[in-house]
Amino acid sequence: MRTLVSIVVTMFLLNAVAPPVWAQVSHAAPQSALDAAVQARVEASTADRDAIQRLLERPEVQAIAGDAGLDLRGMESAISTLDAQQLSTIAAQASQVDQALAGGQSTVTISTTMIIIGLLVLILIIVSV
Repeated sequence: MRTLVSIVVTMFLLNAVAPPVWAQVSHAAPQSALDAAVQARVEASTADRDAIQRLLERPEVQAIAGDAGLDLRGMESAISTLDAQQLSTIAAQASQVDQALAGGQSTVTISTTMIIIGLLVLILIIVSV
């Protein structure tokens, strides 16, 4: 009986000690890979913010915002408050508008105007919340 108790106690102690030992095993990804992933995310966010900023600096966009009575300075400062999801969505739309305007179109079409106004209103809504 004493042997059985010794075996049970030994097994219990081994199970109690094993998880902390396994916890000391290194991560699946090395620290350099984690650092690179974080850096890539920061660079993507910076590129998205730059794309939105470039669009807001275009004369066509400034004219449309002025006609609509929207404050571009407030929107430019609001860009830094966008979260990752909002930032990527707005940056994708901003890139589409920027490509359409830079693609040699001499006039701003209704759809481009609506996208710009939509982006500006979206930024204002996000900032006000």
